[in-house]
Amino acid sequence: QVQLVESGGGLVQAGGSLRLSCAASGLTFSIYTMGWFRQAPGKEREVVSAISWRDSSTYYADSAKGRFTISRDNAKNTVYLQMNSLNAEDTADYYCAARARASVVVRHDEYDYWGQGTQVTVSS
Repeated sequence: QVQLVESGGGLVQAGGSLRLSCAASGLTFSIYTMGWFRQAPGKEREVVSAISWRDSSTYYADSAKGRFTISRDNAKNTVYLQMNSLNAEDTADYYCAARARASVVVRHDEYDYWGQGTQVTVSS
């Protein structure tokens, strides 16, 4: 049974930082592309960042470029999202997702497994 468990969310002031983690089990993590998505109240789920298993190539949404960093530790079956310079627009539920392909994609329906999410609230 595949499980993705996010952690690290919480309440932070604008300008602060958080590091999200997603621990995976039940799959061969090293051959899964991993993505981070977010969904704010009343909005559609959107991609934040993704990292390929093959060459660790990455993708960042424009909103994340220069502020967020995605990384993975295959020995720990964990993907991370370091988020700096947070602002109120980053407030959302953040989800990690796994895709059994090497290519980094942004469509949420192209990911095979999802975590339950972790809430991030940025106060201004």
